[in-house]
Amino acid sequence: MLKTRIIPCLDVKDGRVVKGINFLDLVDAGDPVKQATYYSQNGADEICFLDISASLENRKTMIDVVSKTAEEVFIPMTVGGGVSSIENIRSLLKAGADKISINSAAIKDELFIKKSSEHFGSQCIVVAVDAKKIGSNWIVFSHGGTVNTNINALKWLENIQKLGAGEVLLTSMDRDGTKSGFDLDLLKAATNILDIPVIASGGIGTKEHFFEGVSYGGASALLAASVFHFNEFSINDIKNFLLKKNIKVRINE
Repeated sequence: MLKTRIIPCLDVKDGRVVKGINFLDLVDAGDPVKQATYYSQNGADEICFLDISASLENRKTMIDVVSKTAEEVFIPMTVGGGVSSIENIRSLLKAGADKISINSAAIKDELFIKKSSEHFGSQCIVVAVDAKKIGSNWIVFSHGGTVNTNINALKWLENIQKLGAGEVLLTSMDRDGTKSGFDLDLLKAATNILDIPVIASGGIGTKEHFFEGVSYGGASALLAASVFHFNEFSINDIKNFLLKKNIKVRINE
């Protein structure tokens, strides 16, 4: 069985790490390069950078932040935000990213997933899905959670897999920043229909929430932001907790 990955997420806006609630009310949480370096040295399995306003403002992702981080960080780095072309992906990989997260561009043209995975290999391509419960269904939102696409999230997940994505980053917008736990029903529904790894995101507030994401939700990786940024507990605290619950994780020697 593969070890569960713990991934701190750094949402970046205007060159700073930010964190909000339900994708709104953002507060400053530090310098992205310093934050990523700290996490790399203190137990993170991967780093996830999301330029959260790039799609909304039609900007390319911050290449300079990626390249500076790659000089300091020696664990896998996923980067997303405003990625809309093969050239964007190539530039980010050249700058030091290991995996690229695509979202809005994939919704606009689903064949972008297929082209990207064929060009760079599916292991490089993560499709991010921001989902919100509307009525009895989860619906996909794009452009940093600002646009309702009216696409059924579970059907979209199935399609993503068929098109060649190597991994899914699934965020519950309803739970984002609330610290009330993952939307376990959404997570379980997703992992039941997918064969590719699912990174669970949105809602972590306690150590128990990490455990629930794996044991009930079936996630391959667990992504969190504010609980790490504001030092509520460390990544190693989480790993030691999960080990006691018989969840396999990587421990630094």
